[in-house]
Amino acid sequence: MPTRAFRMNLNPGMAAEYRRRHAQIWPELAQALRDAGVLDYRIFLDESTHALFAVLTHTDKHGLDALPGTALMQRWWQYMQDIMPSHPDNSPVSVDLEPMFSLTPD
Repeated sequence: MPTRAFRMNLNPGMAAEYRRRHAQIWPELAQALRDAGVLDYRIFLDESTHALFAVLTHTDKHGLDALPGTALMQRWWQYMQDIMPSHPDNSPVSVDLEPMFSLTPD
């Protein structure tokens, strides 16, 4: 299954708020991610740098590229833009990470 990894940043002092918002992720957003083919989505925080590292596994056929254009995703980005660096369209500033190593089951 394809995996994507990317890095975002969190504004200093916003870790608890970020965790709270994701603990209460909107059910319709969670469903939209699943409907788009997301199988597993994890986000990790490096507290010393405020860097967020996301790892997302999805189906071969997916609808992830269409999500940014949905009103739902636009609302989520607007909701999150006050606690993390964002672009003018409220999308989070993110950088794709290049795979360097993978240990897979035999």
